[in-house]
Amino acid sequence: MTQTDDFSIGILSERSGVNVETIRYYEKIGVMPVPKRSAGGYRVYDLDHVRRLHFVRRGRELGFSLDELRGLLHLVDGHAYTCGEVHELTTRHLADIRQKIKDLRRMERVMSDMATQCTRDNVPDCPIVDALFEMRPIAR
Repeated sequence: MTQTDDFSIGILSERSGVNVETIRYYEKIGVMPVPKRSAGGYRVYDLDHVRRLHFVRRGRELGFSLDELRGLLHLVDGHAYTCGEVHELTTRHLADIRQKIKDLRRMERVMSDMATQCTRDNVPDCPIVDALFEMRPIAR
């Protein structure tokens, strides 16, 4: 590589904290732009690729789906986004997170109740197994 700003996929992986296979997958599904190629045919990356991978990795850490991130990046790439659009996407995602927390709390209550009923005896009947076989919806 002749320029210090251009580097290989291995260096991109090190700088971004994203493994090589994931980078290639992101290119394949359109989350990452197709990189330019060297004279020898190797992929050549730059700091914009590092920034984009940090964006994607941070978005994934916050629970955004790849489709949501791809949509947001499409807006960013076209310079066609407004803060309001980003806010709407974020508030929808926040509502999903709050619902998941609510569902997890409900699951915690049910699991706690099941564990409390267990006698830990060496008998063929187990309240936890019995509860899992029950044909009724879990209480909300």
